[in-house]
Amino acid sequence: MHTDLAPHLHSKECNELINLLQNCHIDNPLRKFFGYCNDFDRKVVTCLKNERLARRQRNYEKSLEIKRKIRMITQQTKS
Repeated sequence: MHTDLAPHLHSKECNELINLLQNCHIDNPLRKFFGYCNDFDRKVVTCLKNERLARRQRNYEKSLEIKRKIRMITQQTKS
């Protein structure tokens, strides 16, 4: 099961892969159950994972910046 595949949530590259997977499922309604579209699925999973890891890194860096600013403010108020 994938996360929400709404186009506004993902990069252009991932959206293209998602569209290929969805088209494969539409074009092959029975073969999809026997792994016919698995290559597209693996590529979508990899792309979504890379997006998630990049987003996690950005959030981590942002949290470090916020913590640094808070430390500076608390040190200024103590002085």
